[in-house]
Amino acid sequence: MGIKALIRKWTPKAEAYFSTFPWKNLLFFLLFLVLAFIFWLMLFFQKENVEGSYRIPLKYTNIPEDVVFDHVLPEFIEISVADNGVEMFRLDIRKKDSLEINVTEMLDGGTTELQGDQYRQLIRSQLSPSTNIRGYYPMRISLATSRLESKELPVHFDGEITTSRANLVPDSVLFIPETVIAYGSAESLKQLKSAITEYTLFKNLKATSQLPIKINPVKGVKFVPTEVEIYIPIEEFTERTFEIPITATRVPADLDVKFFPSRVNVSFSVTLEEYKKITPEDFAIELNYRDFHENEGGRVDLELTKRPLSVNNIRISPSSVEFLFENKSGR
Repeated sequence: MGIKALIRKWTPKAEAYFSTFPWKNLLFFLLFLVLAFIFWLMLFFQKENVEGSYRIPLKYTNIPEDVVFDHVLPEFIEISVADNGVEMFRLDIRKKDSLEINVTEMLDGGTTELQGDQYRQLIRSQLSPSTNIRGYYPMRISLATSRLESKELPVHFDGEITTSRANLVPDSVLFIPETVIAYGSAESLKQLKSAITEYTLFKNLKATSQLPIKINPVKGVKFVPTEVEIYIPIEEFTERTFEIPITATRVPADLDVKFFPSRVNVSFSVTLEEYKKITPEDFAIELNYRDFHENEGGRVDLELTKRPLSVNNIRISPSSVEFLFENKSGR
């Protein structure tokens, strides 16, 4: 049976059921339910000495950069309180507000352990004057610190950068700032030569970009800042090809060397700005006789011995050639 047939079958039954449903009784029930809830709220708000337990987040501010805490700081404080219904309702709404602990202010005031009346007054700052504090945990918070050594480190990129087809990165990436400060023990800092970024993949970039990137964390070391900006220059490139002759150096005077082929194609990518400035004379392939004369098979791999710094993605075709020596005296 299809869906349409099922709908036609059950539609009359549904209409018959809902036409006889006691909607008036349901509305009366819902009305009494709402009135009962309102009455319960009125009784709750008028009630005295309502007890409750709450977890309040702790927020530590103004922490000196060159120190580390000797003990793990708690993230929450559990409090048990009592008050009238209205204040307990308000506290229930505000329980997600953080309790701020100004570390620098505490340390400058000589407090290395938050406890007793000072701790209690800090908790009370989150409560109504009428609220009675029955208890709280932890009973004390240690703010004791140890001073760290510091070291300035250059930022190095770890990751990959890919660009759209017609673009390339013409130069090295830059960081803003170029260095960060590492804080830690003398032993942990001794091993660090640079601050490495988190492995990041920047894909299909089409224009010069400045993006945020995080410093890869190191156990026992604190970096300031923990995030820098990476500046990635992007320029539009075009392809160009030159035919370059192959020459040999340090060939004995009685020998002559021939290459097959004697000229190869050198293809490269260059910015539109540099396109007209590049000439074939900017490239050279010079092979040292001493490096290839004993090659078995009479073939040598090719490498550029001269090239402009402004070109990228260089390809030589063919990448190797055959060679043959001829004795000049035998001509």
